[in-house]
Amino acid sequence: MRTRLARRMLAAGLASLVAVAGCGVRPSDVVRAGDPPSGGVAPTMATTLYLVKSGRLSAVTRPRGRPMFLTDTLALLAAGPTVMERADGFTTDVPPEAGPFEVTAKPAGDLEVTPSIPAGELSKLAVQQIVCTAAATAAESPARVTVVGAEQGFSPRNCPG
Repeated sequence: MRTRLARRMLAAGLASLVAVAGCGVRPSDVVRAGDPPSGGVAPTMATTLYLVKSGRLSAVTRPRGRPMFLTDTLALLAAGPTVMERADGFTTDVPPEAGPFEVTAKPAGDLEVTPSIPAGELSKLAVQQIVCTAAATAAESPARVTVVGAEQGFSPRNCPG
């Protein structure tokens, strides 16, 4: 019995000695790796919606994990502000029944947006929200946006900025 205990103790001691001796890494001087990284950080994907605050258009940016189609962005506009945005005083003039939207690309980067309700039923502020949100999402800015529907429409316009 004593022999087994002695062997175990000897094995444990040798294992400890190897561990204390290290793994063969020798100390060295500081290794220079060059200058730290510089330049811009890759942009995060975000969606810009134009909501209403105190009767005026206001750009609101929402982070997104993936790119979105313009029709999806306009659906977010019709869904209205988030709980936090409402708490900050944001509203929307775009009614929920305006969605889904149809978007058609026109020459020179212009867009035609067709809501699910007649365009004439939209308030002037709602049309501005749609125009600015669509223009902010367009690949070629500044895009002119025409809101049409049920044989009614508004002339092409740019976001008033």
